[in-house]
Amino acid sequence: MNRHGLHTRPATTLVKNAAGFKSEVNLVYKGIRVNAKSILGLLVLAIEPGAKVTIEANGPDEREAVEQLVALAKNKFDME
Repeated sequence: MNRHGLHTRPATTLVKNAAGFKSEVNLVYKGIRVNAKSILGLLVLAIEPGAKVTIEANGPDEREAVEQLVALAKNKFDME
């Protein structure tokens, strides 16, 4: 939903949010899975504007992690 894709600023916001959870959190894009707590991993994905990305979480707060990251994406990573 971000018009510039997942570039450095929104990726940093996503990493900071993901890092707040105990659960393992991953993003999957074009069949590639990366740790959502890794800025380098997210930037390597080169997620384009309008792309569909899967958020996966596994752990004690997995539901909250997914819900918060989906809300963050819907809110355009607080960039606009």
